[in-house]
Amino acid sequence: MEIAIYDIRDLPFYDGDVESEGDPAPVVALKSAIRNADSIIFATPEYNWGTSGALKNAIDWASRDRSEGSLMGKPATIIGAGGRAGTARAQMQLHETLGETGTLVMVKPGLQVQAFSPQQFDEAGNLTDEKTKELLAKHLEALVKWTIQIAHPIEFVRHSCEMDAAAVGS
Repeated sequence: MEIAIYDIRDLPFYDGDVESEGDPAPVVALKSAIRNADSIIFATPEYNWGTSGALKNAIDWASRDRSEGSLMGKPATIIGAGGRAGTARAQMQLHETLGETGTLVMVKPGLQVQAFSPQQFDEAGNLTDEKTKELLAKHLEALVKWTIQIAHPIEFVRHSCEMDAAAVGS
């Protein structure tokens, strides 16, 4: 699995008047990155019981693309690190928003991390907790299977058969 982090800081606020004149370069780049990805990981913080305005803005721009490979029909997952609820409320908002865009969000297993726990991250923001690392690895493995199942169903059948054979010790 190769993960590319996409920086959404340069996106302008969504504006239909701006869009009618043609997408600004950062929006063109965002839509292209989505179309070129097999799946998307939405990583969200939680602010005031919701996702960030910047992420919602990026989704608003991206949702205007209905071409092949856009958010519509794209496999995705949501993860987050935040306060005591570990971004549960922000993730619920994203599920609702992404449902409207037609994005196929993997619901289970979920991943919500209490970011302010000193046992989770070091001073540089690196994840250090081994149990959380294991949960993240399992979540990403599930995303790979979800992506194959959605985007490449024939490969999923082959992969499933291999998993079944391994599970019974064949």
